[in-house]
Amino acid sequence: MTPINQNTRAKGKQFRLVKFFAYASFIILILFSFPFSVVISQQAKDILMRSYENYALLVGENLNHQVFQNFSIPVSRRYGHISLREKEQYELLDRVVRNTIHGFNVDIVNIYAIRQGVIAYSTESRALGKKVKTSPGYDKAVNGEHSSGVLAKGDNLWGLGIERIGGEKKLRTYIPFRGVNPFTGENEIFGVFELIQDMTQEYRSIVKLQYFIFGLSTLIMGLIFVALILIVRKAERIIEERAREQMELEAQLNQAERLAALGQMCAGVSHEIRNPLGIIRSTAELMGGMDDANDSQKKLSGVIIEESSRLNNIVTEFLDFARPLKPNLQDCYLEEVLDKNLQFLEPELDKKKIAVHHNLDGRSLKLRADPQLLYRTFLNIFVNAVQSIENGGTITVNVEEAKNHYVVRIEDTGCGISQENLSKIFDPFFSTKETGTGLGASIVRNIIEAHGGSIRIESEEGTGTKVTIELPRG
Repeated sequence: MTPINQNTRAKGKQFRLVKFFAYASFIILILFSFPFSVVISQQAKDILMRSYENYALLVGENLNHQVFQNFSIPVSRRYGHISLREKEQYELLDRVVRNTIHGFNVDIVNIYAIRQGVIAYSTESRALGKKVKTSPGYDKAVNGEHSSGVLAKGDNLWGLGIERIGGEKKLRTYIPFRGVNPFTGENEIFGVFELIQDMTQEYRSIVKLQYFIFGLSTLIMGLIFVALILIVRKAERIIEERAREQMELEAQLNQAERLAALGQMCAGVSHEIRNPLGIIRSTAELMGGMDDANDSQKKLSGVIIEESSRLNNIVTEFLDFARPLKPNLQDCYLEEVLDKNLQFLEPELDKKKIAVHHNLDGRSLKLRADPQLLYRTFLNIFVNAVQSIENGGTITVNVEEAKNHYVVRIEDTGCGISQENLSKIFDPFFSTKETGTGLGASIVRNIIEAHGGSIRIESEEGTGTKVTIELPRG
């Protein structure tokens, strides 16, 4: 494995680790935001409860004073005893209680008679006379301590501290009813006040706050998570693209090394062939031109000369492929090079009934290049396009002007190239034709790259071929 591939894989593993970290962080933050919202809301609930409890104690203290001063003492002096079964006494107590709690946030007031163990007074008539249901709060009040607790009518989801929005929440506070015994002068507990306050609205606001905190935390964590994932995916795409480019560069480097070795071999062989080939050709010409040569000798000399010329062209292609190309750069016009090619091929185009469409008319496409090499390049491409079309077709030449280069697209409606052969199209000596060296595409690419351009071939078997060439202007 090359160092490049090792480095790419190492970076890929790092980003996979980042992705794992993003998922893990999202889950952890969600799990953290849940107890966080529960803790915040529970603190708010505790503050609300303490506030209502202090309020109840203040009301209870005032109620204790008013009931004792304005009811217990006057009734004891007047009647000698307290009996709330008597209408007059009950009505007096009811006035005292209601006047005391008027304007305060108190829903229900119950007064428990400790000795009888019943509710002796209540702002709700249906509770009068009911037996006392002992509870820890009631027992504390009997022993002189106050206490509070929540009366809840709502669902606690899964016992996790999150409640549904709705239901009722009331605070029940037990306060001892104290007073001085007129007969003994001692401070005694005569009964128990039970105050019930409705805190539903405030409680619902806290529950909504809890949902809001949890939802907001989830949203923020979700946005951070999405941002991390997008960054990771973008980085992965960049790494994949760089890995692809590096692989292409490696492939090009390997190809260049193979072509360099192959070129050296071709150059050596071509030189060794060309010298005796020249002797064979000149000898055949000499033999065919002798005065005593008969027709058969002249015919054989012509065959030797023709085949020598063909072999010389092949050797020339080998040399063109082998030696480095150094374009003779000069100011020229791309539309003239292309038009010259089309004029040369016009007889063949008419013969095969091939229509040519182009956007060259009236355009001036100046560039700095070697016109002879470009002519040879485009001629090779046009010849291949013509040969791929059997019974009529179309060749389209489209030239686009970019800022610093020209883009030439040559499309034909020929037989196309299979995907298997398309990947080998620039390989030296690869050809699908019965004749030819298979060096044409390689030489074309060498010429284009020698000009600082690029070539790309796209094709689909049975549909046609598109050749895209980019050439710098200068």
